[in-house]
Amino acid sequence: MKAIDAETILVQATPVVHQQGHEIQSFGHLVKMPIALDHATCADSVENLNQLLADTITLRDLYKKHHWQLAGPTFYQLHLLFDKHYDEQNDLVDAIAERIQVLGGVSIAMAPDVAEVTLIPRPPKGREDVPVQLSRLLHAHEVVLEEARAMARLAANRGDDGSNDLIVSDVIRRNELQVWFVAEHAVNLPLRHAK
Repeated sequence: MKAIDAETILVQATPVVHQQGHEIQSFGHLVKMPIALDHATCADSVENLNQLLADTITLRDLYKKHHWQLAGPTFYQLHLLFDKHYDEQNDLVDAIAERIQVLGGVSIAMAPDVAEVTLIPRPPKGREDVPVQLSRLLHAHEVVLEEARAMARLAANRGDDGSNDLIVSDVIRRNELQVWFVAEHAVNLPLRHAK
């Protein structure tokens, strides 16, 4: 075995920082992946999925904002629910982004880029009443569901079964279930009192 001197070990253990380079794939440019789909189909799906990704990231972040900024008698229940929904939306974010990469595209990732393209209205920076938070979340889900249904049909018509399956099985079903859980908190019923 060759002896390694202390100076060589130090050089190898030193992190290489401040590296710079060129992009290896620019946003909006596709590479051909051997997945038996034509370029046009992949390009359409990548564009649609990036929009869905931007809106899913925004919805996910709305859940975390409201999780932190809740107030009132339903604080504990909604605090836990919003955190659970955040985690589930985060799983969807990862699945959508990975599908974009599988198709040969580049997934949108950074907050300023997401903010440029999301269809979900930006909330104020401050705290809002719980009913307003619930309404914001329900509207955001509706935006995601409306576009997801249209995108699923387009993917199916183009033969992109993988994107269609992801959108239907994961995005639509998860969002519909979350809508149910949130909407039940928006019902106009008073708190019950024991008799």
